[in-house]
Amino acid sequence: MAKQITFIHAADLHLGAPLRGLRAASPALGERLARAIPEAYDRLISVAVNRKVDFVVLAGDIFDQAQPSYANFLQFVEGLQKLHVAGIPVYMLAGNHDPMTAWQNSFSDLPPNTYMFPGDRPGFAVYSREGEPLALLGGRGFQTRVVSREESIAAGITLEAAREACGVDAPFAVGVLHTGLDIDTDKAPVSRAELLRSGFDYWALGHIHKRIVDSPNNPRLVFPGCIQGRDIHETGARGCYQVTLTEGQPNRLEFVPLASVAWQIAHVDVSSCATVSDCHDTIMRELFRLNGMAKCEEMVERIILHGATDLHSVLEKPGVLQDLRNQIKEGYPIFYCDALIDHTEYPFDRDAILEEGLFPATLLRQSSTQIQDQSSAIAYLQDEFLAHGLALPQSCVRHIDTLQHQAENLVIDLLRGDYHV
Repeated sequence: MAKQITFIHAADLHLGAPLRGLRAASPALGERLARAIPEAYDRLISVAVNRKVDFVVLAGDIFDQAQPSYANFLQFVEGLQKLHVAGIPVYMLAGNHDPMTAWQNSFSDLPPNTYMFPGDRPGFAVYSREGEPLALLGGRGFQTRVVSREESIAAGITLEAAREACGVDAPFAVGVLHTGLDIDTDKAPVSRAELLRSGFDYWALGHIHKRIVDSPNNPRLVFPGCIQGRDIHETGARGCYQVTLTEGQPNRLEFVPLASVAWQIAHVDVSSCATVSDCHDTIMRELFRLNGMAKCEEMVERIILHGATDLHSVLEKPGVLQDLRNQIKEGYPIFYCDALIDHTEYPFDRDAILEEGLFPATLLRQSSTQIQDQSSAIAYLQDEFLAHGLALPQSCVRHIDTLQHQAENLVIDLLRGDYHV
């Protein structure tokens, strides 16, 4: 019978992470979010115990700060102790937020079921079940907050080295790293090819805060993302992976949601809405759809309205968007709308305007020419920012076509006299 192991792969717990600006806007939501990360960690422990996995891998950034509070450290250790009682080993390492130099000054020793990979060299461990070695594990954490770009943090972590260090062989081999891979080249970058030729069956990676899987058919290089989103840049369902390795078969992943509060960006097309009340109903349908996909208890959302609609001039009037936002927040406590943004446009017949041949037609022709020459538009923006002593945000470069389209609509609004300041 083919041998098999299952384990939980989690990373970027960031226990003790500070809130990012919402406490002032909503004290109640601030308090709720303060509980969300500890709740996600407790769920992680419960998932591992209830599913009776073989072991748990934590791929760095357990804490958000190098010097965590005693309360955060105590909660983390209590979770490890629950796993110890359940007979579940834990293999973990330090990340750039909580390097080994910080762990050396920790409040207490870790439970005996916990193995921590070193930060100054490769480390290796063996997972055995009923005395039979089933998995070799190799990894290396951060010794300090910075790992030299000239040094590969994966150097020396190979199947051959693991066999030699542990003195045994096993059916499976799992590598553990906190790395930017080739995605964030400022944080211990590692070549994918180096990892894939190491001989390890699976690499449990941390640092990138979103789920990334190298291959859906046989995942070997995997980031599970953070266990709880902290701001609008960490949207959607957050959690961990349950990994199953079986002899002679492709690796299998199951995503397990852990976050109680999800962040979402809701793009809502209101082009078919006849009234502001219709807009509200359309927004709510989209929010409930997103909430179901995120598998969360509560949701913080940023709503962006799109579409060509006669309501464009109504939505531009002072107070309308704020009233609509308040209606959403007050009507459904599980949703908190952190911003309601109007990107609608007035429906106009572009061809008819061009045919008229008046000033708006000249404007649209000039706009079309500029949209086709994005390099000149970027250069113009660069000069304007430099003239004010500012750096041009990369987001402007990435979304130059969207900005050009919005600028065109804004000028059309001004010409129509429907823009409100």
